[in-house]
Amino acid sequence: MPLSASIENLPQGIAVVRLSGGLTLGTSLKIADSQIQSAIEGGVTRMVIDLTDVEYVDSAGLGMLMYAYGMLNEKQGSLRLCGVTGRVMSLLQMTKTDMFLPIDKSLDESLAALKG
Repeated sequence: MPLSASIENLPQGIAVVRLSGGLTLGTSLKIADSQIQSAIEGGVTRMVIDLTDVEYVDSAGLGMLMYAYGMLNEKQGSLRLCGVTGRVMSLLQMTKTDMFLPIDKSLDESLAALKG
């Protein structure tokens, strides 16, 4: 399934990015990446990426997540992930990405952490 992304801007510089499909190398990933970068360049400093409907992430998808993390980190912002499924969680653990990217079970938990 091709990747699709939707971004919801909330008050206080918070954005929720909902991804669905495969977070893998290709045109769809480039489009989603440019949407995320535009949101950050447009003033978003805190972001939640909801991976509930993402069935697979490859190295390119992981790179996109890390790039978003780096952009937000430069702005003293933060990135949180939520809805991470078993297969995706395995990749995050194997690459030790879960050690510095906060992962929440639900979108509500992520938003509460960003607002708190």
